[in-house]
Amino acid sequence: MSVTSPHARALAALGHDARLSIFRLLVKAGEAGLRVGDIGMLLGLPPSTLAHHLSTLVEAGLVLQEKQGREVFNRVDFPAMQGIVGFLTSECCSGVTVPSRTGAA
Repeated sequence: MSVTSPHARALAALGHDARLSIFRLLVKAGEAGLRVGDIGMLLGLPPSTLAHHLSTLVEAGLVLQEKQGREVFNRVDFPAMQGIVGFLTSECCSGVTVPSRTGAA
């Protein structure tokens, strides 16, 4: 059984066009976040499709949901996002040593 790292889960969740669009929209919205209906309206996604994609983003640890009365607000988990960016850039430009291959033609 393989265990998927949180970084791999998050990046896999962002690997779908609709989820990436939702995530980018929520990044633009900032800490205030957006209501589910507003996300659907702005991106033209039907409610069932949107619910599925938001659920995936929540499970991946990228989006936080908060119920306020009858509305559900969604916002990016900014520390989690910064953690992924840090993971991706932690070894930026540190160089790579490729072992020599003798006898290769």
